[in-house]
Amino acid sequence: MSQPPATDPPARAPIIIAHRGASGERPEHTLAAYDLAIRQGADFIEPDLVLTKDGVFVARHENDITGTTDVAAHPEFAARKVTKVIDGESHTGWFTEDFTLAELKTLRARERLPQLRPGNAAYDGQFEVPTLAEIIALAKRRTAETGRIIGIYPETKHPSYFASIGLPMEEKLAAELKAAGWDSAAAPVFIQSFEVNNLKKLKSLTGVRLIQLMDASGGPADQAVASYAEMATPAGLRAVARYAWGIGPNKAMIWRGTGPVSPLVAEAHRAGLGVHPWTFRAENAFLPAIFQRGRAPADRGRLAEEITVYLDAGVDGFFTDFPALGVATRNARR
Repeated sequence: MSQPPATDPPARAPIIIAHRGASGERPEHTLAAYDLAIRQGADFIEPDLVLTKDGVFVARHENDITGTTDVAAHPEFAARKVTKVIDGESHTGWFTEDFTLAELKTLRARERLPQLRPGNAAYDGQFEVPTLAEIIALAKRRTAETGRIIGIYPETKHPSYFASIGLPMEEKLAAELKAAGWDSAAAPVFIQSFEVNNLKKLKSLTGVRLIQLMDASGGPADQAVASYAEMATPAGLRAVARYAWGIGPNKAMIWRGTGPVSPLVAEAHRAGLGVHPWTFRAENAFLPAIFQRGRAPADRGRLAEEITVYLDAGVDGFFTDFPALGVATRNARR
């Protein structure tokens, strides 16, 4: 199935993508965080996808689950703590690919940023690690209940690494989405990846919209291009438009919190690409100095003002840990 041409950025209001759910208010990548985001008006919920030993997609920020589950408190899994090199970086801990789904379901989620989000840490131990199937079911159920289309925006995490250990993601993901009735550009789905060849493979397998993620430094782990900076040039954007519907740049690639806004949004639109920057968070630790309030990193600043800068720049949607505020800020400009 061929990918539709990437020449139709949305005419509708910018979409609100709940980054790992309403992760500013519940532990990320839990059904509770996703459901809260939906209740707050998010258009899409975002699961980062990794695979279990038995080949099931689950939602975790990384395949290293040391900091996002209570696995360290399970003596029956103590011997599975290992050191691995993933995308060129060494990690020591516990990894989803070493657990079956049944084993992962015995674990409970923990807040990844407890120092910044102590309110979330109060929910530690309450929620399971959800599967992609459970997230799809939630989106479909809430769509039926609300009459409002709730989409999903999965990210394939470390696809080259998973392929190297015999767990390729692309066919499995395309098949699971197709089984849900989602295999065209009209589906309420975007698939995102920091890698390039992963998206090109998906282009041959599904018609859902694809998003090339970009960071403010470095380059894709599959080394398909030299750097994200090269990818963000006019020529690089035209190349991306041959396989993707849009880009998901680090917000710093558009504006660094001071000085003028970069031309990236306009140049992407000229290439026929939609633009969904990441990630908008309310804590001072993540805000430009001019929007901070109070002195502590965990204090919440003026996130709505930061979001407004990007809406004024013409973005087609954005990722946020605080979807209620994102929805309110977008709607205030209608």
